Amino acid sequence: MGPSWCRDRSRKAGFRFCVGAGLVFAAVLLALRDNKNIFQASTSSVSVDDDIFWDNYLLAQPIQRVGHSSVRYLPHSMGFGQKSIRRFLNSHRSSIRHGVSNRVNPQTFRGGKVANTIALGSETNEITESIDTEWTLEKVRQTFLDFFASKEHSFVPSSPVVPLNDPTILFANAGMNQFKPVFLGQVDPSSPMYNLKRAANSQKCIRAGGKHNDLEDVGKDTYHHTFFEMLGSWSFADYFKEEAIAWAFELITDVYKLPTDRLYATYFGGDDALGLPPDTEARDLWLKYLPESRVLPYGKKDNFWEMGDVGPCGPCTELHFDRIGNRDASALVNQDDPNVIEIWNIVFMQYNRESATSLKPLPACHVDTGMGLERVASLLQGKISNYDTDAFSHLINALQKLTGAPRYEGRVIGDKDATQEEILRDTAYRVVSDHVRTLVFALADGAVPSNEGRGYVLRRILRRAVRFGQQILGAKKGFFSELADYVIEQYHGVYPELLKQKDQIKEIIEDEEGAFSSMVDRGVKHLNSLMETLKTGDKKIIPGSEAFYLYDTLGFPLDLTELMAEEQGFTVNTKEFQEFMDRQKQASREALAKHKLAGRGGGVSVALDTDQVAELRRGEVPTTIDDKKYDMDINPEAKVLNILDGATREFTQETVADNSDIVGVILDETPFYAESGGQIGDSGVLKTNSGAVLRVLDVTTHGGYIVHVCAVEEGKLSVGDEVICSVDYERRRLIAPNHTFTHVLNYWLRQILGENVDQKGSLVDQDKLRFDFSFKRALKSKEIGEVEEGVRSVIDANLGVSAATIPLDDAMKINGLRAVFGESYPDPVRVIAVGPKVGDMQLSPSEEKWSDYSVELCGGTHLSNTNEAESFVVTEETAIAKGIRRVVALTRNAAKNAISRGEVLSKELEKLESAPLKDVAPLISNMKDEIDQAEISASLKPLLRDRLGAISKKILEEKKKEMAARVDVRVAAALEAADKAINDKQSSLVFSVDLGLDAKLINKVVNAVAKAHPDLPFMAVSEEDKGSGGAVLCVSLLPKSAVEAGLTASEWNNAALEPWQPKGGGKPNSAQARAAACDDVGQVIETARAYAATKLMEIST
Repeated sequence: MGPSWCRDRSRKAGFRFCVGAGLVFAAVLLALRDNKNIFQASTSSVSVDDDIFWDNYLLAQPIQRVGHSSVRYLPHSMGFGQKSIRRFLNSHRSSIRHGVSNRVNPQTFRGGKVANTIALGSETNEITESIDTEWTLEKVRQTFLDFFASKEHSFVPSSPVVPLNDPTILFANAGMNQFKPVFLGQVDPSSPMYNLKRAANSQKCIRAGGKHNDLEDVGKDTYHHTFFEMLGSWSFADYFKEEAIAWAFELITDVYKLPTDRLYATYFGGDDALGLPPDTEARDLWLKYLPESRVLPYGKKDNFWEMGDVGPCGPCTELHFDRIGNRDASALVNQDDPNVIEIWNIVFMQYNRESATSLKPLPACHVDTGMGLERVASLLQGKISNYDTDAFSHLINALQKLTGAPRYEGRVIGDKDATQEEILRDTAYRVVSDHVRTLVFALADGAVPSNEGRGYVLRRILRRAVRFGQQILGAKKGFFSELADYVIEQYHGVYPELLKQKDQIKEIIEDEEGAFSSMVDRGVKHLNSLMETLKTGDKKIIPGSEAFYLYDTLGFPLDLTELMAEEQGFTVNTKEFQEFMDRQKQASREALAKHKLAGRGGGVSVALDTDQVAELRRGEVPTTIDDKKYDMDINPEAKVLNILDGATREFTQETVADNSDIVGVILDETPFYAESGGQIGDSGVLKTNSGAVLRVLDVTTHGGYIVHVCAVEEGKLSVGDEVICSVDYERRRLIAPNHTFTHVLNYWLRQILGENVDQKGSLVDQDKLRFDFSFKRALKSKEIGEVEEGVRSVIDANLGVSAATIPLDDAMKINGLRAVFGESYPDPVRVIAVGPKVGDMQLSPSEEKWSDYSVELCGGTHLSNTNEAESFVVTEETAIAKGIRRVVALTRNAAKNAISRGEVLSKELEKLESAPLKDVAPLISNMKDEIDQAEISASLKPLLRDRLGAISKKILEEKKKEMAARVDVRVAAALEAADKAINDKQSSLVFSVDLGLDAKLINKVVNAVAKAHPDLPFMAVSEEDKGSGGAVLCVSLLPKSAVEAGLTASEWNNAALEPWQPKGGGKPNSAQARAAACDDVGQVIETARAYAATKLMEIST
């Protein structure tokens, strides 16, 4: 944005005026070029009202103005007096100061050369025109990868931002997340990562929620983000500190060509509490490249990196860059100064954190480096702010066009020349442009907004963005999903999953945005009503309980409550609000702890941790051979290599039934299948010839060691014993068809619903199969039936099930093969094909016919022929999250029983359909319960419910006819009773009309009585079915005199039905109330009479 005096002029006039102004600026540099000692500190520390600011501003560095469509470079060849220059600058201090803090980079890098010019020109609304096209985001990323490829690093694609197999983190928050098993020494020997020594990539990261949480900082400054790309390089027990530091310096200075004299290196200065010495090795390595004054020690907070509360960690060294230069900026390192920023973190992964006070050495030392792509791009593109780079510029421009708001100017809190409104607007631009990237990448990788865990974090992010967009920028509803298109367009070339999931992404955002808008409307209505009530009591503080209700029940953010309260002169009791929040968190923690303790073995864990895996390897204990896990009906012998005591979590040489309830047994080889790929582990028995008997409850795997989780039932087991391994093969025979037909189900869901169906999870055990998949809506009964029919056709076809282990590259070439997105597969990999032979597919992988069969990568146990499944039924189809459906299905006898039960219920319905309605009515309720509780086909159950509903409708219609015929009789009876009440001088009349729950018919009686005797308080009572103990309805009508005296119709109804928890309402003179169940209508009538008599007697006196 140019100075105001350059705006709205003709091109010719603008040129003359701007050139003249530019000459003045150029003269300033020349006049003051010999006085560079005046200013050596950051301009951000100087007040804009101080005259010396302008001296400092000019002397800090040569400047290039950005954001102009026609740029003119002016020579440094004229001189003017400083006083006249200062007067000129002060007259335009707002524009220039704005340039210092946000729009001007004192030194812009162009391929390593410093731009030593001033550029001025006409204004443009596009901020992308000022981007250095030599260092685009794409080029910065690719240059990094190419550099490490030259250092023999393998490229490993980014893992999904939604961790598949790591419950310790909500999102991938660092590049090393997917390599965690490598650092821990727990990677499976069959995994391609097992032999990985060096790697590099650009990892999609989200830091929002958990230990690394930048959410609340986003928008307040120009460099925090919730989503970012982390450029990373790794060494796995290969090179260490010397190479890592040397290559970092080489890339930064020789390739990216950032100037050495602006670099500062930090290293870990030690921590006495942890017993860790300073990292003098890293310090000495940096001193080869940088002077001692720019190699700085820091403590655990800044230079000891940890991924989470537990997990791999270690000392780190960081590179920081001073944007200003020509000064000593060491005091500004790690001070959150936007001009002295960290650009690269190099972690020396040496430890594993097991608790807040426990660090243990890792089996081997590794290197984990991370450099924020957006941040380094800002340096190479000559931008003070990440939001001015091409990572964000297109989004911000699009957002401005969508909203029509004034354009983005990069203002932040603390800019003294900006109004609060301007700062808030630019904050909104940053919030929305950051958050839309987070949502798009998270949704593409399978996350969905929800009310817990990562889904809750995403919902907060989306609502925060929508709120800023609509309330601050004036965006219309639906703008956020439109903005998602720009993210997908920019990144789909690097991350193709974005384009593939585009429709799903946009639909979820649209739904969530709409739901939030409705929620805001409800919250605003509730809050306005609350403030009106408080005003009547002359109160100006909104209770924390009410703020918490808005937050917890209505989803109304606290800051929005505070904002609305402030607008009407209220404050919020945030202390009380926090107390409610703390109680909720404590309740959640207690519930989680209770859930964990409810697990197998009372919460006892027999999983191998990092140290135990390392101990086994140091002891040269071989990993478990499991080649026989797919064999059936064998009882091989195996040798006990080690035993883990579940109570002490220590290795032991022996265990007996008296002192160890749960143990983990490691054998040299095993026929047991260990839990993986959604299939539960085998169970069975381990026996010794000496009489020891151990019941195998579960089987798990850790770094190639298979742990048999056992309960010791008899005798003693010792390391070195030979055991007979007896798998429960009957149980496995129940599991195998469920696993094979999970694959077949997956195939047929895609055939019926479309190719956009993607697997999101599965569970296979002996009772059922459960399959989660992406789909936008509930399946129709017809669709479920078609899926069942398709799956059963595979059973009837008697297809062979082929399994073979082949190279991963060969497998991925097979036409029609399905793999789970983001899953890491071993190489070679096992392929399961239902129908054709895997060998034939490997020989001619591109044949079209292979797409007609289920073909998947899988390491589970399977059938040999589809007819072994016998039958198949889908028993449940539900939503588990937005856009994610879950199907539960049965095979073999369980499926046949479900089909049989469905047929029985269908025949029972046929009997009801043909029986007299008067005989059927008492049976409807029981029949409904039977259908609801029955484990039958999910395609049949809705049809049975519809049929039962049709019978119920007929009964209701018949009853209405009967009641309509009776209404005249009941009107006559009520009038007769009313006449008698008047003659007897009764104060009211309570009358049983016996017309069911038909309010329309009942009101005919009420109105007839009111017409005949307008001064008589009247209540009509009617049962759903006389004598049934079911619902009861009371309808009351009062004369004006009774209401004026203090009796209301709703009071009367509620008093009569009070023991049965009535619900109802109405006007003071007419109301109705209903109790869902009432076993004594006589008491209702007597209570109503007594209540009215008492009240009317009080009135009369």
